[in-house]
Amino acid sequence: MASSATASRKPKAAGAASRLDPAPAANAASPASPAGAASLKRLRAQIDALNLKLLRLLNQRARAAQAIGALKQAAGAAIYQPARERAVLDQVAAHNPGPLTGEHVRRIFVEIISACTALEHPLRVAFLGPEYTYSHEAARMRFGSSAEFAAQPSIAAVFAALDTARTDFGVVPVENSTEGSVTLTLDLLIDTPLVIIGEVLLPIRHALMSRDGEAAAIRLIYSHQQSLGQCRNYLAANFPHCKLEAAASNTAAAARAAAEPAAAAIASEAAAAPYGLRVIARNIQDSARNTTRFLVIGRNPAGRSGADKTSALFAVRDQVGALNQALNIFARNRINISKIESRPLRSRPWEYLFFVDLHGHREDPGLKRALAALARKALFLKVLGSYPEGRQPAA
Repeated sequence: MASSATASRKPKAAGAASRLDPAPAANAASPASPAGAASLKRLRAQIDALNLKLLRLLNQRARAAQAIGALKQAAGAAIYQPARERAVLDQVAAHNPGPLTGEHVRRIFVEIISACTALEHPLRVAFLGPEYTYSHEAARMRFGSSAEFAAQPSIAAVFAALDTARTDFGVVPVENSTEGSVTLTLDLLIDTPLVIIGEVLLPIRHALMSRDGEAAAIRLIYSHQQSLGQCRNYLAANFPHCKLEAAASNTAAAARAAAEPAAAAIASEAAAAPYGLRVIARNIQDSARNTTRFLVIGRNPAGRSGADKTSALFAVRDQVGALNQALNIFARNRINISKIESRPLRSRPWEYLFFVDLHGHREDPGLKRALAALARKALFLKVLGSYPEGRQPAA
């Protein structure tokens, strides 16, 4: 059992070898030989020269970003513009010749954009805390490590941090591919003046960790209730003798495991080092496609990127065919509905609000026409935001 628990489930990336430079020939000089030492010295000198060139170019880019920031400030424009960021990331990905993967390039440029944006105005980002949770990881994935992150005790507190201007943006979970919607986030979107400006699709990769990293010593496993559910088959097969105990968050589980020698935690691997834990097994979630969708919320709407999604909510009269007539408006205008979900209308028992995700930006002619028609037919319509559609990172 111990051997199966310690084995990582993480598969090797398909085609990884093809993305690397060809392996040295069998008769290539060893680094310890005179010829090998000379080659190593020459290649390191080449890298040193490239590093200095990169440094000059990065600072040149930063100065250009500062000039743009000054122009934005003079015009009263938003510093952070999601559509522009998407255009930059798409452009560099399209021109990437390798061997770096598209995901490598994306992460590098997110950090470059983050650092340059911080020179204009450090972005303050609220997220559902504590640190080292998946919400924290999603916020860092979106805004880069140069942003200022503020952990909040609840989803409502994330909204409040923006309402009181303590932060510029917020990141909140809205949906998990196996557990469904986060209804509190949906409910808070009904009344808030804030708008959705982006989304992050984060693959959930659970890891099992403990103080000494010994699977055989584990008697108790802590994790958030949802994470325990997402790993139930793995736990039943590998740790049937262990007691499972729900924690307030996966980070709280890591903190408890750090204090108990016979305990382990299921959490993001990012939580291991800060709490002095050793990873026993990676990728222990039962579904390899387990993904959580996070919304990025702000005060100013996002412009068109060319690959957008619009979220809206509406209510219709309680009569035969009313919902069908509302949805047919989108069909007639060739607008794809990627999601629809109902929530109770709090002021009117047994009546419902419908949340929809639509392909396109609210300023696109077809969608603009459809929303105008829906507004005439619905009892209530609110566009929650149009934003660049999120993309699944490479596994």
